[in-house]
Amino acid sequence: MRGPMHIEWWRRPDDPVAWLWLNRPPLNILHIAMLEEIDAALAASATDHGIKAIVVGAAEGCRAFSAGVDVADHTANRVASMLTVFHRACLRLRDAAVPTIAFVDGAALGGGCELALACDLVVATPRARFGQPEIKLAAFAPVASVLLAEAIGTKRAADWLLTGRTLTAEDAAAAGLVSRLLPDVDPKPALDALVAELTASSGAALRLAKRALRIGAAGDDTAARLTRAERLYLDDLMATEDVHEGLAAFAGRRPAAWRDR
Repeated sequence: MRGPMHIEWWRRPDDPVAWLWLNRPPLNILHIAMLEEIDAALAASATDHGIKAIVVGAAEGCRAFSAGVDVADHTANRVASMLTVFHRACLRLRDAAVPTIAFVDGAALGGGCELALACDLVVATPRARFGQPEIKLAAFAPVASVLLAEAIGTKRAADWLLTGRTLTAEDAAAAGLVSRLLPDVDPKPALDALVAELTASSGAALRLAKRALRIGAAGDDTAARLTRAERLYLDDLMATEDVHEGLAAFAGRRPAAWRDR
């Protein structure tokens, strides 16, 4: 099967892997229509019991895994719709019955980084870069606020989220976000080898092992925490003057003039 305009989505009949390639070159900027396509593809995968793994990556010709969500979809009249579909897609990745793998070759920034965080495994080439720069626009990242601390610990997550700095693939691996570093030249065979290693196991066992991992990681319910972070974003952050100034400054390619309110 082949997906709509902004993604490539397929599973060959003899292949237990579903492949979801983001395909909005050059930087895979996520907008609402693209997020809806991602969400629909992941929803369809949930009914395909022949799938043993889902791989999310960037299509050929794209320079980034994803450089984030379109600034135009952060405006007051669109941000609620954007967060709803984006968070639903992230939860589908996190709660998928089978292992999910983010293959990052290039930048994974903002919402792109959050998509990777929602996957069970993150494999990256040395060209990969990870970051949550939202704070520089007087905003924050709701999904990363919940999932990043789970992945790398609260102190490291605070350093990343409060400074908005960008990490190299090596730094992200040392922090525990990246599961495996792949070769810089021709990483696809290494990705295929990992996928083959996973899918050589029983599909039933993989599904149960993933459920066990979720139990092991469970504190408060992830969806409930994400909902609280989303309400903080929509009700409190979007009521500040600075978030609108940050978005306007970014769109206008000018320095922001913060009012600190």
